[in-house]
Amino acid sequence: MFLHQFDFELPRALIAQQPLNRRTASRLLHLQRTDQSIAHRQFEELPGLLRHNDLLVCNDTRVLPARLLGCKPSGGKVELLLVRQVEGQHNTWHCMSRSSKPLRPGSRLEFPEGITAEVMVPAGNGTYEIRFSAPEPFLNALDKAGHMPLPPYIRRADTAFDKQRYQTVFATNPGAVAAPTAGLHFSQETFAALSARGVAVCHITLHVGPGTFLPVRHDNLAEHRMHAEVYQITAAAADRINRTRAEGGRVIAVGTTVTRTLEHAVDAQGRVLAGQGETDLFIKPGHKFRIVDALVTNFHLPKSTLLVLVAAFAGTDFILQAYHQAVARQYRFFSYGDCMLIE
Repeated sequence: MFLHQFDFELPRALIAQQPLNRRTASRLLHLQRTDQSIAHRQFEELPGLLRHNDLLVCNDTRVLPARLLGCKPSGGKVELLLVRQVEGQHNTWHCMSRSSKPLRPGSRLEFPEGITAEVMVPAGNGTYEIRFSAPEPFLNALDKAGHMPLPPYIRRADTAFDKQRYQTVFATNPGAVAAPTAGLHFSQETFAALSARGVAVCHITLHVGPGTFLPVRHDNLAEHRMHAEVYQITAAAADRINRTRAEGGRVIAVGTTVTRTLEHAVDAQGRVLAGQGETDLFIKPGHKFRIVDALVTNFHLPKSTLLVLVAAFAGTDFILQAYHQAVARQYRFFSYGDCMLIE
């Protein structure tokens, strides 16, 4: 199986650079796997498309303002992207860096809001272990000094508006450096409409890492290795998911992050296990989906692991047909773009 099989032509003008004024104003491409049908709808129709006893599973990770712009003692500019916290050390993080020269262990960096940092050691995968200090709790200072880590295909600087809009309305657990973008379309009014329809909602957590944006460097997909990301599934969420399946309801994943987490955390009996850990599951065509029955997802980059995942769920030929229709009808693509429901 090869990466070039998951390619399509995408005009740059279709890459959404700004969010819509209303979260729920997006378009919704509705795919039915059973009859290979494609319908063009609005996201606000979603509650009416779901069934009583369906369970919507959302990723409640919260995006950190994880980009820090500062300087070295020499005055040279430096940019850090906080990737993940070192376990058991509140102020020490694995970070990616951008500067004119590589960072040296022992060097000190300065950032706004009195944040300083000491470069400790290289930590693998192009990251450094960096220890921060600040005149207040570090995450509080980061919230003031940091910038939202907008994806590289959004070709503008982040704004104060992005701190609210590049975040789901149900985000509660800080730790991601990218939004679970399928959830960006949902509003509190959406959840009220789902509840009235008899559709339940539960939350899991997967802290999305920068690997979601890194290019796949091997055409042979068997050679690609996913970056591991931290997840947590509470006992209450696992019980709700397992009861839904036992009672004949459908489990509907809001996004590829939820899909990978649930398909990773399933046991031999087909039950989701509570707990926390890491997943580097790469879902490709041929994967047998054991938990997820339907998927709400945004449109993804050509030749990306996320497009490969939705191709595994919907069928490669069918998903590429749908993407070609979306391009022809000028759907908005990627993080701030439109979405689809695959049943």
